[in-house]
Amino acid sequence: MSQQEKDLLQVKNLKTGFYIEGELHHAVADVSFEVKPKEVVCIVGESGCGKSVMSLSIMQLLPELISKISDGQIFFEGEDLVQKNDREMNKIRGKEIGMIFQEPMTALNPVFTIGYQLQEVLFNHTTMSKKEARERSIELMKEVGISRPEKIIDEYPHQLSGGMRQRVMIAMAIALHPKLLIADEPTTALDVTVQAQILELLKDIQDKEDMAIMLITHDLGVVAEVADKVVVMYAGQVVEDAEVNELFANPKHPYTTSLLGSIPKMDQEQDRLNTIGGIVPSLENMPHVGCRFADRCPMAFEDCKKVTPQLASVNGQHQARCLLNKECYPADHPEHKEAISQ
Repeated sequence: MSQQEKDLLQVKNLKTGFYIEGELHHAVADVSFEVKPKEVVCIVGESGCGKSVMSLSIMQLLPELISKISDGQIFFEGEDLVQKNDREMNKIRGKEIGMIFQEPMTALNPVFTIGYQLQEVLFNHTTMSKKEARERSIELMKEVGISRPEKIIDEYPHQLSGGMRQRVMIAMAIALHPKLLIADEPTTALDVTVQAQILELLKDIQDKEDMAIMLITHDLGVVAEVADKVVVMYAGQVVEDAEVNELFANPKHPYTTSLLGSIPKMDQEQDRLNTIGGIVPSLENMPHVGCRFADRCPMAFEDCKKVTPQLASVNGQHQARCLLNKECYPADHPEHKEAISQ
């Protein structure tokens, strides 16, 4: 059995860009990672790091006129999604891969009832009658903890709270028992209590349905709670990829270390929270040579702006993209040759 068949999802060297004044600028640059069956993989990083663009690339939902997947492959159960047309993708979206979109306040269509939007998923992929679809929609709402589903099914999104809308989004995403659920910051814009409830719900659904989850977040507290594996992205690239316990105990990239250092400690008094200076570079100003984090990195040295680091294994399955690990130098560089000779 090939690696592509072992992995449920395998993203290989993905490059996705947007046209700005006629020129293609890559928001996702050479991204590779895998999601195994029943695994929870968290994709973390600041806003603007390419997390959502990458997830929309997987679902083939980016607008064609202004964006393009210029290179790479996205294997789902061994089939390359990049090569599929919209009609073929429609058979996969919702049925094989479910997605919870960012911002529950705006993801639902305001002019249709909750029931209409839930049933649309069912009608698209099954031969259910209207009565059967309505009954299944009510059952789904009960599964995600919505009270009074018989009444809410006929209400509109504006009549529901943010937490309730997010539960509806989850119900839509799991309606047909997908093998992979992509959740794009599912707790954004929700209060802390509701965030905890939504995370608990996702964990319960994953246990019950045996599905894999690709969870996109910038909240490392969420990551510690639910992840099996963590993929850290910065400026459109994967800068670290490791099992969750390994990443928290032994980060190999200064960006990951800075993110972990930004988490408030309950047992320490702090006058100010730790922050990462500077901002993620814009698409037009993305460095073409050297490390993309170099301008903000407290550990940067001379080579960081001259030599482009490669994503490489630095400790078993632990991968990083940082020249502090000599394995990450290009293969023809003396530092790389020294590292592999030891």
